[in-house]
Amino acid sequence: MHRLILMRHAQAEMSAPSGGDKARPLAPQGRTEAAAMGRALAERGIKPDLALVSTAARTRQTWDLMHDAFGDVEVRDLSMLYNAGANVIRSLVEGSEEEAGCLMILAHNPGVHLLAVEYLAESAASPAVLDRLAGGFAPGSAAIFGVDVAGRCAYEGFITPRTGGA
Repeated sequence: MHRLILMRHAQAEMSAPSGGDKARPLAPQGRTEAAAMGRALAERGIKPDLALVSTAARTRQTWDLMHDAFGDVEVRDLSMLYNAGANVIRSLVEGSEEEAGCLMILAHNPGVHLLAVEYLAESAASPAVLDRLAGGFAPGSAAIFGVDVAGRCAYEGFITPRTGGA
């Protein structure tokens, strides 16, 4: 793997008709943001060839609205990504190193945010970059990392619907 995209699902509705959190759909704004983020990533040449996606409705809908921008991508829906902690996401990243040139994880906070901050700290990212991500990981945002041959992640960028998507 040479690149990793850690992405949070786009803006979701506050509740689902069923009342269950896993069934919460995207809000209209989230639908717009998801499609725009797919285009924003693709325009920067950032296209996954493997996407690991949480089975929650909002993450699946985010992926469905993004995938046309990327072309052919292998997608795996993983229930273990639903509200997964940083350690679970990291183990999925490490387990996929040999499977993809560019891996996308599409999941939830706080796991996505915490793992992004861990990778930043491990790569001795600048204080400005750490401050930027310490402020939060808004819905629809994506942190992009280059991955070296030893599997170490180095920060390449952070795209939000406000800055680079919608």
